[in-house]
This record gives sequence, C-alpha cells and structure tokens, in this order.
Amino acid sequence: MKGKHNFSAGPAILPREVIEEAANGVLNINNTGLSILEVSHRDKDFMAIMEEARTLVKELMGLGNEYQVLFLGGGASLQFAMVPCNLLIDGGTAAYVDTGVWAHKAIKEAKGIGNINIIASSEADKYSFIPKNYTIPADANYLHITSNNTIYGTQMHAFPNSPVPLVCDMSSDIFSRRVDFSKFSLIYAGAQKNMGAAGATMVVVKESILGKTGRKMFSMLDYQVHIKGESMYNTPPVFSVYVCLLTMKWLKKNGGLAWIEEINRRKAELMYSEIDRNSLFTGTVVKEDRSWMNATFLLTKPELETTFNTMWKEAGIVGLKGHRDVGGYRASMYNALTLEDVQALVDVMKELEKKNG
Repeated sequence: MKGKHNFSAGPAILPREVIEEAANGVLNINNTGLSILEVSHRDKDFMAIMEEARTLVKELMGLGNEYQVLFLGGGASLQFAMVPCNLLIDGGTAAYVDTGVWAHKAIKEAKGIGNINIIASSEADKYSFIPKNYTIPADANYLHITSNNTIYGTQMHAFPNSPVPLVCDMSSDIFSRRVDFSKFSLIYAGAQKNMGAAGATMVVVKESILGKTGRKMFSMLDYQVHIKGESMYNTPPVFSVYVCLLTMKWLKKNGGLAWIEEINRRKAELMYSEIDRNSLFTGTVVKEDRSWMNATFLLTKPELETTFNTMWKEAGIVGLKGHRDVGGYRASMYNALTLEDVQALVDVMKELEKKNG
C-alpha cells in the first residue's frame, strides 16, 4: 500500500520502524507471550520499559539527577492545572506569556488556583508573533511559556533568562532541536506530536522547586506523589510510554537532537521558501517567529481552494487543513516527517501556480 504524506497536527506521524516495533509489541512483548496491552504495569518487563524511558529523557536533554522524569495521563491540558497546584504559593503570583490557544487555556486554569499576571501577549494581533522584551517580575513564583504554538504557527527560537523558575509547555516541539534544557525548572509535553502515541504526558521537573506552596493537594495532582511512585502511583498509559521509549531510541540511534535539528531546519527552509516564492500563497506569522513544526499559510486566491484541495489529496497528502480558528492551511512537520514528504507538498504548490498563477 502506498504511504501517505502525513502533515497532521496530532496525533502525528511516527517513524515507520517505531510503528512496526510497536505492532510487534502489541502481539508479543519481549517474547513473553503477552501483549504490551495486557502486561501488568508492575511486571518486570514494563517496569524496565518505564525506567529506560525516564533515563533516556534525561540523556537526550543532558540533565542530571536534580531532575525527575514522570510519564502521566491527562494530556498537557491536565498540566495547565498541575503546574499552579504544585508551584503557585498560596498568596503568591505566577507570570504567564500568552502566545496562543494553549497558552491561553493554561492561563485560564491557573486563574482557578491563584493570582496570575499576564506579562506579555500577542492576542490582539491574532497571535501572529512571539512577544519579546517583556519584564519578568522577580517576585513571581514562576514564569510559564509555550515554546511552539501549533494552531498559529509561531515558535520561540530563543528563551528568556528568567530570574524565577521557568516552566515550559513543549508539547509540539519537544526533542525537535537542541535546547539548553537546564534553563528550565519544569517542562511538560504531550506525547502525540514528536514523542509517541497519544495517552502519555512527559513531565521533567527540578525536584527542589516542589513542596513550597503551603497547599494541601489531591494525591493525583501532586508531583511529589508521582515521583515517589516512580510514575506508577496509578496505572500509567502503558502503551504510550512504550511507544515513547521506541521513538526516543530511534532518535538516539540516528544521532540525537543534533541530527534531527538539521533535518527539521532543512524541512522548514524548503517549506517557507516555497510559501515566500509562490505568488499563490502567503504566510500568516512574522518571519522571525515562524515555527519549524507548524507552517501556517493562506491562498492569495481563495477561489482556488477547491482546486488546491483536490491536488494535494490526489498526491497522497493528508492533514493539511488549517485549524478552524485560523483557516487556510497548516503543514505540521514533526520529527518523523521526511524531507521527501515536504517536497511532495512543495511540488503540488508549484504545480498549482504553474496552472493558475
């Protein structure tokens, strides 16, 4: 069967070898005669998977033992509440930068916990850029940012030097490039973009920032409880964690973050070069803040929408429609998407211009 060029924003494309190995694990994990879908999370085979996954996260990030790695359920959306529950001191204030829908939702959840100070926002300009040159309050309990904005197609290409603990939602660009991860006190990311199958959310937290809120919490919302339970306080998302491990092993085997960063750079350059060159397309965000993961663009001749849609579908391309809040098109170029996949889309864009430009 001919493969598709999958530009879906998530759940997203996975490396073919990861899918094949995961499929084998569904049938028979480690020659146990059991499926990964039915093995006990307390079984030695899965406990080894969990431990290797947690270790590999820190290895890829270059982090030491002062950080703890968790694999939890609930998606990044649950982290919108868990972060302030664990870090926002009773009577204190947290600082947030509003750069898109998911940052906005994180702010909404945090407001239900305590005092929030939105120190910068690009909402008034339809989130078409990343705010810069804002002042970070030195008395804030933490600063929350979102590194990549899937819906609007913006990305932070530099991170603030924060005088307070820096918290980042990296759901849509985790492990896509080299980053000084030691700048962050807490990172969280849903697995379904660059890491694996939907269901798990990775949390990397510097343990020294925890336990200071003066707040009594439900056990399931308490990072310290999950750390003590080694990500198995309750039954973890077993299959998703397994696929995360396979994906990280694929990444490490091929050269790690330096390797994938170069590929992602080339994909982004190819995609944006065509958007800028082609008279029938225009980008939606300022060039300096363009996302390597999610390229958003519009037709300059909207009457060609049906024609273009037919052409890219006939070329085996899927997942290209823009988010309903933005419209147009969104080419999500996560780690497993190849340069050849991007070239297939570029070729269709060129053909559209040749026939209709």
